[in-house]
Amino acid sequence: MDGVRDFSFQKAPGLQELVEAYGNCGFQATELFRAVQLMKRMREEECTIFLAFTANMAASGLRGIFAQMVEEGWADAIITTGGSLDHDMIRAYEPYLLGSFRENDKELHQKGINRIGNILVPNDRYELLEEKLKPVFSELAKRSPVSPSEFAFEMGRAIGDDGSFLRQAYKRKVPVFSPGITDSAIGLQSYFTRQRHKEFAIDVTKDMKALADIVLNAEKTAAIILGGGISKHHTIGVNLLRGGLDYALYVSTSESYDGSLSGAPASEAVSWGKISEGGRHATVRADATIAFPLIWCAARQ
Repeated sequence: MDGVRDFSFQKAPGLQELVEAYGNCGFQATELFRAVQLMKRMREEECTIFLAFTANMAASGLRGIFAQMVEEGWADAIITTGGSLDHDMIRAYEPYLLGSFRENDKELHQKGINRIGNILVPNDRYELLEEKLKPVFSELAKRSPVSPSEFAFEMGRAIGDDGSFLRQAYKRKVPVFSPGITDSAIGLQSYFTRQRHKEFAIDVTKDMKALADIVLNAEKTAAIILGGGISKHHTIGVNLLRGGLDYALYVSTSESYDGSLSGAPASEAVSWGKISEGGRHATVRADATIAFPLIWCAARQ
C-alpha cells in the first residue's frame, strides 16, 4: 500500500502534477486520480465507450465537453434523457443565464423564467425549441414510427452549432439513445404533432436491437456515467447481455443509503452482472461540473 502524502507545491502545479498528487491524498481526490487512469485505459484498450449523463449536465457548461468527446472519438454511443436533447438544441441558438441558488422563485415564475440550480432558462427558449423542432417533426412524420435515436439524429442534422453534442454525433454517426425521451419538451411536442399527424409515433423499443448489437459486437465495453436515473441504468443494464462492463466510471453526488440506483456505487453493479467480476471501476462522489472537467482534461493529455 502507498502512504498518504501531503500536498506540497513550490509553485502552482500543472494539471498532470496536480492530478498525480491527488492520487496519494485520500478521500475523493484519490478516486478522481483513479478515474483519470481508468479513462486512459478505456482509450488505450480501444473499448467501445458509452457516455451517459442526465439533462442538468447538458444545461451546464459540460455540454461543450460532451461535444468534444464525440468529436475526438471518446464516445461510441450516448445514452441520455430527453431533457438533454432539449437543452442541447436550445443552447445551439440562445444561451442560458447564470443566476444563483437563492433566487426568489415566485418572482422568477412571474417573469417567465425557469431555474435549474443557479442556471436560468427563460420561457422564450422553449418557444424557440418548438420552432426549431417543427421541421424535424415534419421529416420524421413521413417515416413513423421512429426510434429515439432516429429523432436525435434528425435533431443533429438540423443543428448548425459544432458545440452541440447532437451535431457532433450526427457528423460522426454516433448513436444517441434516449429511452425516456417523452419525459421532456420533445414529449410534449410529440403529443401536439400526433394531433396533426395521427400516424406519428416514437417507438422506444425500436432502439433496443441497435443498442444490444453495439454491446454484443464489442471486444470490450466501458462506460462514463455522470449522474444517475434512466441514463445510468440503461447503460449498465444493456451490458448484462455480455456479462457486464469491463470498465465503469461513475461521477455522482447521490448516496447509497436509501438503496437508490442513482446513489449505488459501481461495485453494487457487479452483484447484478452489469459490471463484470473482473471489471475495473471507480466512483467519484462529487459534482460533475467540478470533477469531470479535471478528469477529462487529465485523461485527454
